[in-house]
Amino acid sequence: MTKGALLYEGKAKKLYETDHADRLIHFFKDDATAFNAQKRGSITDKGVVNNKVSAHLFQLLEGGGVPTHFIERLGDREMLTKRVSIVPIEVVVRNLVAGSLAKRLGLKEGDEIEPPLVEFFYKNDALGDPLITEDHIRLLNLAEPSVVHELKERALQVNTLLLPFFRERGMVLVDFKLEFGLHNGTLILADEISPDTCRFWDQKTRESMDKDRFRKDLGEVEEAYQEVLRRVCGEGRPG
Repeated sequence: MTKGALLYEGKAKKLYETDHADRLIHFFKDDATAFNAQKRGSITDKGVVNNKVSAHLFQLLEGGGVPTHFIERLGDREMLTKRVSIVPIEVVVRNLVAGSLAKRLGLKEGDEIEPPLVEFFYKNDALGDPLITEDHIRLLNLAEPSVVHELKERALQVNTLLLPFFRERGMVLVDFKLEFGLHNGTLILADEISPDTCRFWDQKTRESMDKDRFRKDLGEVEEAYQEVLRRVCGEGRPG
């Protein structure tokens, strides 16, 4: 597969065309952003960790019946994927109260949410990715009602598959963000699943193992990412 022109550069990845019209190469960067890119920095080898962890989890989900854009990992920082038309809706699944949910509703961080909560956010950097309802989605014509229903069902399916996987590795899957795209008319999971897009806590210490360490200046950010890599993929430096 030959890498072609740079198609798009986002906050965490670069997307390249290939000599196959239906294939893209994702390059994972070390750049780190928070608070809608108001805070910027770099996390050593973040791109390597996120690429490897995402590849592992995509394969796990494929085995559980969730279609994804993943084809193969090409190297430490590159992944080959199917080309999709991204649905401009970020889907967040919450198992415990944390982050913006705690601030927005005045709930106690760490309280269990049962059944898991699914929220939708409008994927729009200029607006700060605002929380939206299904009525808003219809108003903005972002997706058909049947697609919105499938987004929620697929997200909950992903949660059902990931919860025991992380539990067996001493990790609490607090919440996570997913993005989906349409490929030949079929809704499939896209983007990445990593410490950038998930909130992980250690089961014993309840310490953060994700980008919250960067957001909140908790320190040992690189060590946390490496520990996630070690627990998920069995490689990396112990944190």
